[in-house]
Order: sequence, then C-alpha cells, then structure tokens
Amino acid sequence: MNNTMLEIALSQWGITEWPGEQHNPEVLKYFKDCGFDTIKDDETSWCSAFMCWCALKAGIPHTKSLVARSWMSWGKRVFEPKVGDVVVFKRGSLSWQGHVGLYIRSTGTQVYTLGGNQGNTVNITPQKGIDLLCCQRWEQQ
Repeated sequence: MNNTMLEIALSQWGITEWPGEQHNPEVLKYFKDCGFDTIKDDETSWCSAFMCWCALKAGIPHTKSLVARSWMSWGKRVFEPKVGDVVVFKRGSLSWQGHVGLYIRSTGTQVYTLGGNQGNTVNITPQKGIDLLCCQRWEQQ
C-alpha cells in the first residue's frame, strides 16, 4: 500500500474542471508538473495525469503517459488489492481506452476508486460498467 500517494491524492479532493472557456489551473498543474506542457485545457482526459502528479509528489516514478492503461506496467501486479493500490480499468472498445485510480474498496461488482477526472472531479467514486484490468502496487526496491 502506498500511503503517501493516497494522502497526496486525498489532498486534492474536490478539484474539478471548470465549465466554459476558462480552465482550472489546479487541473492544468497535473499536466504541466509532469511534463505535458502542450495540454492547455481541463477537458483533456486527466485521470493518468492526476496519477502521474500524485506519484511525482510522493517521490515515486510514474508512467510519463496520459494513457490510463500505461499504469498496467507500473509497479508489481497484485491480485488482492489493498487501499492505495493503483487499479486500471478497461473503458470503451479501443485497446488504449481506460481509467486509472487508487483502490479504496470493493462492494459486490463495484470497485471504489480515488482518482482524478471521475465525473470531472477528484473524488471517490464507484466504477460501474467498466472492467477491472489489473491492480498494481509500488514497492520500494
């Protein structure tokens, strides 16, 4: 379990996209701080940028990718997730489409994650209608 990454993610609770032509600088910092300087709007999918930012702030390597499924090769794969593990979901019909967040808990068929761009906000939300692909854990070497 990565408590530091989880604490950093929780510190961002409630950060949300701004509707209209203005863009929330708090969302834009996730892109900028992780080297995605060309992104200038908060409508670009930002779940992976948020995870990269949390890892960066925790002093942990990140995937350096805006593709959620890039997290499938990060850390060590685990089969029984614990709070704070990275979970990757399949979304859509294309092989690159997905969502990434931090595991909070499971109830029945729902997996609750803490993540960015969940309803355009940083929050804890149940992931419904998408398939869990994997669960990854960072372990210090």
